[in-house]
Amino acid sequence: MKGFALFAASTVAIVVLVGWGLTLLWPSAEAGHAIRVSATLAAVVQLFTFGIMRLAGRPHAIAAWGLGMLLRFAVLGVYALVLVKSLALAGTPAVTSLALFFFLTTLVEPLLLNV
Repeated sequence: MKGFALFAASTVAIVVLVGWGLTLLWPSAEAGHAIRVSATLAAVVQLFTFGIMRLAGRPHAIAAWGLGMLLRFAVLGVYALVLVKSLALAGTPAVTSLALFFFLTTLVEPLLLNV
């Protein structure tokens, strides 16, 4: 449970800091909204996939990691192709921020998986 809590805190910290930085890059209100939606989606998906990896345990770590990557790619694809337009989000900030949130928080996973 300690590892999950640390990962959750790390994910939130990364998403908040990077999201703030991205709002400096895209300062419009529409871009800010798109970044916040992406941040929320990224945090939920990352916590879910990290939970799967923790439940799978060491013998199935690679399979769980692969499943998590497939889930992230699927979410990114559906977000880019369907949800951005249906939610009337600014496309470039929305998709770029989600991909960046996924990438950066995925880098933290191996460090906290065995904690």
